[in-house]
Amino acid sequence: MDHTDKLETVFAWQQKFNQKVREERHLDFDQSTWVQKMGLALMVELGEVMDEAQYKWWKNPKPMDMAKLHEELVDVFHFFISMCLDAGLDAQGLYNGYMEKNRENFRRQEGLSAKPGYAVSESNSFE
Repeated sequence: MDHTDKLETVFAWQQKFNQKVREERHLDFDQSTWVQKMGLALMVELGEVMDEAQYKWWKNPKPMDMAKLHEELVDVFHFFISMCLDAGLDAQGLYNGYMEKNRENFRRQEGLSAKPGYAVSESNSFE
C-alpha cells in the first residue's frame, strides 16, 4: 500500500512545474501579482467547468462529457494549488485550515457556533 501523502505529492509536483515554467519563460512577478494571476486563471477554468456542466439552460441540452468535465476540474485544482503556493500555503497548512473550517461548518449547522444564523431548526420557514 502506498503511504505517500497525496496532497504533499501534489504540492511538490506543482511547485516543480511552476518553477520550471517561470524559469524557462523568465517570469518574475511579486507575490501579490502571482496570486492575482492564479486567481484569474482559476476563474477561467471554473468557467470551463460550468460550460461542461451545461449551465446555459436556454440552450438545447446535450449529454455531459464526463471525461472533459474531469479534465477541467483537474485544471481548476492545478491553479488552486499554484495559488496556495504563491500565497505561502503548503499542503499541511491547507489541510489544517480545511479541517478547522470543516469543524466550524459542522458547529454552525448544529447551532453550536458563535456565528448565528446557521442552525437547522423548525423555525427555518419564511412563513
